[in-house]
Parts: sequence; C-alpha cells; structure tokens
Amino acid sequence: MLRRVGSALGALQLPLARKAFSRAEAAPALPANKETYARLAGEAEAMLRRDVLGVWFPACIDTRFGGFRANFSREWKALGNESKFSVFQGRMTWVAGQIALRRPDLRPAFLPVAGHGIDYLTNVLWDRRDGGFFWGLAEDGKFLPFYTEGKHLYGTSFVLYGLASAYAATQDPRALEYAQKGFRWIEMHAHDDAEGGYFEWLSRGGKPHRAHPETRSVELMPDHSFPVGYKSTNTHMHLIEAFAQLYQVWRDDLLRRRLIEVLALLRDRVCVAPGAMSPYFTDAWQALPGLDSYGHDVEAAYLMLEAEEVIGATDPRTERMAKMLVDHALSCGWDEIRGGFFQDGPVFGPPVSKIKEWWVQFEGLNALLLMHERHGCNTNVYFQAFQAQWQFIRRYQTDAKFGGVHARVGEDGKPRPGPKGFIWKAAYHDGRALLNVVDRLRRLAENGSQDHGLAAPAAND
Repeated sequence: MLRRVGSALGALQLPLARKAFSRAEAAPALPANKETYARLAGEAEAMLRRDVLGVWFPACIDTRFGGFRANFSREWKALGNESKFSVFQGRMTWVAGQIALRRPDLRPAFLPVAGHGIDYLTNVLWDRRDGGFFWGLAEDGKFLPFYTEGKHLYGTSFVLYGLASAYAATQDPRALEYAQKGFRWIEMHAHDDAEGGYFEWLSRGGKPHRAHPETRSVELMPDHSFPVGYKSTNTHMHLIEAFAQLYQVWRDDLLRRRLIEVLALLRDRVCVAPGAMSPYFTDAWQALPGLDSYGHDVEAAYLMLEAEEVIGATDPRTERMAKMLVDHALSCGWDEIRGGFFQDGPVFGPPVSKIKEWWVQFEGLNALLLMHERHGCNTNVYFQAFQAQWQFIRRYQTDAKFGGVHARVGEDGKPRPGPKGFIWKAAYHDGRALLNVVDRLRRLAENGSQDHGLAAPAAND
C-alpha cells in the first residue's frame, strides 16, 4: 500500500506557482450573480489545488512508518521530529477521502491516500489492549508518555471523522468497523448520562479524569491543550462534526440520538445571545469565564446547520443561533481595515488578540458564504464580507513565494515567522472550507438565475 500511494501521487501534478497578489490587483466590486459565483468558484478551486493539495500531497505521506507527516518549514521542507497525533492523522485521512469523493479527476490519486490513512488509524492508532484510539504515538508507532497515558475525545472525534470519510470513498469495511468500535468505546466510557454530553480526558483504560476545584488549582493535560475534568466547546463542536459524518454512512439509532443531543447542548447551553460561547464548562454545563473565540463562533454556525441537514430535521432555533454567531463575529471580531477575523475578545468589547490565524479565516469564509446562500435575498452584508474575506486570504494569508497558507498573520497584514505544517495545522480547515465554498458557489451559479443586485466591495485598505 505504501509504495502504491507514493507512485499514484507522484503522477499528480498540481500547479504550485502563483502570481503575487498586490493591492493594485484587488478585485472590483462584484454583484451577486451567476457570473460572479462562477468566477469566485474558479479562484477558490485553484487555491484548493495549489495552496492545499499541491503543497501537502504527497509530501506528508509517511511511506516508512505509515500515517502522515506534519512538520514542514515555510519552504515546505520536512523538519522531522515527527509524532503521530490523532487529530492530525484523522484530519488528513478525512481530506483524502473527501477529495476522492468530490473531485473525480483526482480520485485515482487520492483513493490510495485515504486507504493509507485507514491503515494507520486501524492498525496502529487503535489500542488493542484497552480499546479506543490513542491521543498520539511516536513516529514509529511506539508509545510516548506524552501521548499514551490517556485518550481524549477531541482526538477520537477526528479519527471517527476521518474513518467515516475514508469509508465513504473506499468502501473499505475496516474503516466503518473501527469507526463503530470507536463510537461504542466512547459511549461506554465517556458519555455523561446525568448531565448530557461527554467527559473528555480519560485514562488509557477509559476512566474519566475529574476536576478537583477544591484544590484551588487546575490540572492541565500533558501537552497543556485542555484543562482536565472540564467539558469544552471545542470538543463538543467536533463531536457533532464526527457524528454527522459517521451518520451519513451508518444509520444507527443511538448515533442519531447522540448527534441530536450534542447539537441541542451546543445550541441551547453553550451558545448564548448575542452570539457567543464560553470555552469551558463544568460537568453540569455551568459556563466558566473566558474570551469569546470568533473562529469558533463562525465554525459552530456551520457545524450546527450541517448537522441538521444530516439529521433531516430543522429547528428554527438552530438557524437563529447560527446567524447570531456569525453576526456577532462580524460585529466584534471583524477587521474593517484589511478584512479578516481577529482571534478573540470579550462578548461586549473590542478584540483582545488581533492576530489572524489561518483556520479562523477559512472558517469565516465558509460561514459567510453559507449565510449569503440563506439570507442573500434580504441583505448584502454577508456577500460583501465574503468577498472582503476572500481578498484578505488571497492577499495576506496565502504565501505567494512558496505556496500554502501562513499559520498566523498580524494586524499589519504581515505573516508571523513559523512553520507551514505542524500537528495542529493540517490540510483540514482550509481544505474543507475551499471544498465547501467551491461547491456552494457552483450551486449558486447553477440556481441563481435571478440577480440579487447586491454588490460587494473589495477589501478596504
């Protein structure tokens, strides 16, 4: 399998060269009509192939130990020091599966990559002693105390997400079998039958680690990624995502109930008017103070609406909350000068961190076009912001010299030094957003015979 993957992708020629995008080349105001949609779809598809697929594949494929490599410099040179992190492995498997499903011309190249991901997730990352998926492993598959002393549902959610996508593409029964086993493992060990939702950080054997606030200290996971013993917005958002992807290939009654349950928790307990979310909660879903993350706001809006589509039942409360989340991010976290979303800030007040991370920009792009599709007949706000966001990404977030996407850009529009790839930065946020945006723009171009008459200015700086 490893040699087949390398040879298949070796024949894949995705254009990497790109012309520098200068201020003078900013797109003029474009009306919301079929021609505009088609033009933007072409631009987004080119970016997907050039700045996501063309830089990550086949470079990320580990033909020696299996799975995917994460660490790359700005110039896309492999940096080594690899570890195989569940989140990254699941995300790259998901991308390969989706490309094989949704891009017929690339299917011959990416189908073996999806199979390569299945091999690693099922043969290596699954714990054959205690069940469940490891938080991560060493490059060669050996245990690392940093990773293997516990299992986290954030990582498990992306493994399920990747396996479900890869199964849809390959029909490999292993992918569905281990996705089902993973779901049943977290259901047995992590579901909170009393308060709803899931405990997140568990021992290798599946015992939840609990918080001890009486000690006046907060224990962090070994990599400091999550506080131990609290429920998080981030994990439950991605459980919705994973459950929705899995439910599309496995129509299980319990899985459906859990998808509905977690969706309702996110919409009715985590999200609050005027469209903000706390990052952490007690077991009883009491919110802990924290800054509102604009990126999580816009991402949650999309994930809730996607889940409803998969369930096949709509609730007006979901649409209302999704719109409030996007509106609040635009009101409080939007850069009126250059476009783009800042990182976070208080619910009422200016942003605290004005750094712009790649994933926030692409999740914003996805959510803004989704809102335009649903509300564009009544307002031009979302299409204006979408085009400004697109100009920001093209002008500042993508790397004209080496290809790919900068992880962080400052308020001044200059990229911050740092690698192009690491265990938290895969081809997932930008790849998923561009896939969705292209598909949505093409759908609007096909169905949007009526011209809304709404013009969108370019980014104003």
